[in-house]
Amino acid sequence: MDDTPGLSDQYRTASPWPIFVALGIPISEIGILFDLFPVAVGGLLLFSGSVAGMTRESGYAKTPWGPLAVLGVIFLALGAAFVFTGLNLQTRGYAIVAAAVILLLASVAGHLFGSGEEPSL
Repeated sequence: MDDTPGLSDQYRTASPWPIFVALGIPISEIGILFDLFPVAVGGLLLFSGSVAGMTRESGYAKTPWGPLAVLGVIFLALGAAFVFTGLNLQTRGYAIVAAAVILLLASVAGHLFGSGEEPSL
């Protein structure tokens, strides 16, 4: 009797990215809601890095740097909207803009210095 019926070596194990997406969203929301700058930036970076990893792993993107740049641009626009509204949301907007700048810098650095090769284990 086989102790792992229906499984074979051709299937990959479960992806680690969904748990980080699930953690990144509430962490960033808590930071944005309660005006905690480092928590908001860290949560947004965790969420964005996980989404970029998921797109790379699933084959929708060749490298994670493109999705990071796209998320950086989206967050930059969202953060600018928060900063320039008169609703007293400037600090929250600055946290989103800071995360966007870090994402864009990471994307540029990845494009420039990334080897393009898969890491060996």
